[in-house]
Amino acid sequence: MATRIDGKALAAKVKAQVAEAAKGLSRQPGLAVILVGNDPASRVYVNGKERDCAECGFQSFEHALPEETAQAELLALIEELNQDPRVDGILCQLPLPSHLDEDAVLNAIARDKDVDCFHPYNVGRLAAGDPVFLPCTPAGVMEMLREYGISVRGKRCAVLGRSNIVGKPMAMLLLQQDGTVTVCHSKTPDLAAITREADILVSAVGRVSLITADMVKEGAVVIDVAMNRNGEGKLCGDVDYAGVEPKASYITPVPGGVGPMTRAMLMRNILTAARHHQAEN
Repeated sequence: MATRIDGKALAAKVKAQVAEAAKGLSRQPGLAVILVGNDPASRVYVNGKERDCAECGFQSFEHALPEETAQAELLALIEELNQDPRVDGILCQLPLPSHLDEDAVLNAIARDKDVDCFHPYNVGRLAAGDPVFLPCTPAGVMEMLREYGISVRGKRCAVLGRSNIVGKPMAMLLLQQDGTVTVCHSKTPDLAAITREADILVSAVGRVSLITADMVKEGAVVIDVAMNRNGEGKLCGDVDYAGVEPKASYITPVPGGVGPMTRAMLMRNILTAARHHQAEN
């Protein structure tokens, strides 16, 4: 039976460390969150991030904009926040309404306040192995592996999904820890042949029960990044947890696995940004 990786408990530990470190700063770190429209899921995420800020002793500044907000208006707000000395990190909640240019919006965020690590400069630094910020979800996965003493060096790693938010940076972080990494996607033939060879399997596809027991190597570490709802409306990931758990050595649950760690890593990035800003002043 696999050891369950408790992301909720580890996230609480990380946030406590961040809160303690923040006490030594000359001012409270600050996060500005921009929410355009009234998507219920986005509202839940924003509320969670504001609670995390409170736990860590950070200030949070919410900017809720109507669905019809124009591109120029949103960019003007971002520039205002770029110049605000109280703000160390800026987060624009995705997805944005379809009439807005997501890339232009994310690129407008100052690279030293890009705590989501979406700006091309920060992505480039990550690719070069010299990151300023780490992308939150992949960083959370790496923190889990460290906490549970799981070495990546020399391991065969399969990453399912090639998004800019999870799949690509996840592969880079595993590679930087000397893993041998295969990135799989919708055009990958015979997916199961690859997953059955993986010592560490990270799935970030968004398809219920994509990963079944017959696709998993005996003793593999299985990290489920996805957040789906099954036919009964219950939260679940990509992995058939009940089927895979007896075969894996370590496994993350959904919920309570990677999700809390993503938010904890955001808090760590805000602390990093605040340290840089205060060192400059």
